[in-house]
Amino acid sequence: MASPDTDELATVPLPVGEADAEQTEPQERVEPEEIEPAAVEPSPARPERGRWWRGLTGSLAAGLAVLAIGVLVVAGICLYTGAPGPGAAMLIGHPVAAVLALSAQRVVDRRNGAAAVGAGVAVVLFTVSALTLFWLT
Repeated sequence: MASPDTDELATVPLPVGEADAEQTEPQERVEPEEIEPAAVEPSPARPERGRWWRGLTGSLAAGLAVLAIGVLVVAGICLYTGAPGPGAAMLIGHPVAAVLALSAQRVVDRRNGAAAVGAGVAVVLFTVSALTLFWLT
């Protein structure tokens, strides 16, 4: 469907500016250059060797954080309903262990070598300690 406005636009030539009026010779079309992508080399700062270890410790730290949030939610529900809930040691210990594990995991993710291995071992120890002290006793 055409309206009177679009019919007029189709038949009326576009206005020519002063700069366009001075250019009477046709412009030559320049084809863009094709640039080959540079070969991407792996970064030497992040070797693929410790990927499994970083994934394991990251999973443990994240799981401990989720467990800490879960304990706090259950404590809130128990407080609201009047049911007996987790004790003060669990309410303090789980978030502290989660914060320590997440802090150590940050070191694991950002460093290489002995520092990353040591921080990863700390994540495992924090997780095992929290589970042993609060769930297996």
